Amino acid sequence: MAPITAPSKPQSSLSPAEQLQTCLSLAADLEQRAAAEAIFEQLRDRVSGDREEASALMNCLWKELIAARHSASFWRKVADVEKEISERLAASHAQLQQNHIRLVQEQ
Repeated sequence: MAPITAPSKPQSSLSPAEQLQTCLSLAADLEQRAAAEAIFEQLRDRVSGDREEASALMNCLWKELIAARHSASFWRKVADVEKEISERLAASHAQLQQNHIRLVQEQ
């Protein structure tokens, strides 16, 4: 997967919605987490201002998002491994059937 990079224009010139979309796009790639965190912190400070409750709520939601992305990535990898194992097992089973048929024909 090609790395997702932050837009070339400064984050302060983006609307909060655009800034959030950038955060979400970057958070989708675990390798881009530091960039996503930096942009999120700018967005959180911009939107919450001096309201500590809003900042705390945004932090909580961000942590949950990151945890959900990590979990989804983990389960995607597990599914890929299971698929690979199933494909190998099916190939092995087919080979065993062919070997059995060959043995029966030789007798």
